[in-house]
Amino acid sequence: MANVVVIGAQWGDEGKGKITDLLSRSADVVVRYQGGVNAGHTIVVDEKVLKLHLIPSGILYPDTICLIGSGTVIDPKVMLSELEMLHENDIDISGLQLASTAHVTMPYHRLLDQAMEQQRGEKLIGTTGRGIGPTYSDKAQRNGIRVIDLLEEKRLRERIKGPLDEKNHLLQKVYQLPPLDPEDVVKEYLEYGEKLSSHVVDCSRTIHKAARAKKNILFEGAQGTLLDLDHGTYPYVTSSNPVSGGACIGAGVGPTLIDRVIGVAKAYTTRVGEGPFPTELQGSLNDQLCDRGGEFGTTTGRRRRCGWFDGVIGKYAVEVNGLDCLAITKLDVLDELDEIKICVAYDLKGKRVESFPSSSEDFSSCTPIFETLPGWQCSTENCRKLEDLPSKAMDYLRFLADLMEVPIAIVSLGASRDQTIVVEDPIHGPKRALLSA
Repeated sequence: MANVVVIGAQWGDEGKGKITDLLSRSADVVVRYQGGVNAGHTIVVDEKVLKLHLIPSGILYPDTICLIGSGTVIDPKVMLSELEMLHENDIDISGLQLASTAHVTMPYHRLLDQAMEQQRGEKLIGTTGRGIGPTYSDKAQRNGIRVIDLLEEKRLRERIKGPLDEKNHLLQKVYQLPPLDPEDVVKEYLEYGEKLSSHVVDCSRTIHKAARAKKNILFEGAQGTLLDLDHGTYPYVTSSNPVSGGACIGAGVGPTLIDRVIGVAKAYTTRVGEGPFPTELQGSLNDQLCDRGGEFGTTTGRRRRCGWFDGVIGKYAVEVNGLDCLAITKLDVLDELDEIKICVAYDLKGKRVESFPSSSEDFSSCTPIFETLPGWQCSTENCRKLEDLPSKAMDYLRFLADLMEVPIAIVSLGASRDQTIVVEDPIHGPKRALLSA
């Protein structure tokens, strides 16, 4: 039995959905612990593409309990749409459970998110405009609406009056937008509450019951380490904590319950939205990686910025998450390249830096210091075990393992479930991975 946290080791979009889906086959419970509909997972099953924003990937396994934890923020309209999509695809949703204490994204959160981003002008954060930041802001100000509030009309009316009065004032006086009608909002969200009520539970109690029964629990984060509110490239970050420690807070468990942490990283690096990106590529090479990797955001459809693998942020992710092992995704995207670069350090104003700068201004001034490895220039898409990989692809993976100082447990070579080399199952395998330098 093992309880495992899966985190993104870069800026998100690393392919966590596929890895979580892969590990979910060995899990009894899958818990989404933070984020909202600003994140997305794309999963390919039997040539069918499924896009999920809130519901854990484990929902594709009928015997798995899928929990949306207290640390998430819920847009009930999007959640119900996802449930309908899964139902239409004949996927059993009876195992889905939603924390009663998760906060709810309200319509004024979305409006304010978009208005504030527009007002920033050239100093954009790169928000998705889905209302996530304002929802977490209300949560921190003890002014939020929780799932449990949607289940009782009197409580919802009492809870919503103050926040809605305040937000209508902002919408009208600051952003020159029309106010929301309180009756319309109450009616809409009570209907959402009624439709979701059968899924609402005490999340922490459910997890601890599973733990006492020696069940395998998989904790699934959204976004990535460098988007963490406290440990990312602030202010170009999300509003929650995607790092592994966030699993304890968002799910309501102690750190002693966690056995392993697996980080997911692409064989190169991508970033969506604004913010510094030292290894970013331009021109035809950027376009090649973007096109071969299908680098368009699941949530926004925005084209992702592509760059070489950044070992500095990789080592930082190992440290702040306490990574036991890595899953390297999209290795096949590099198949056609004659040479591949890896950032091993930065040049910051003439000084070699091997650690992640805490200042965004310093990070913006960093120039990557690269080492170059030869490419393998042949397809890896059909490789199913390490012995199938070209020797130069193996050299590349060993280089990454050595640079990051953590072994590689999984190598992904395409979007489908079967396009994967599992060196070690992080849930059922021994606490070690076999592919290292």
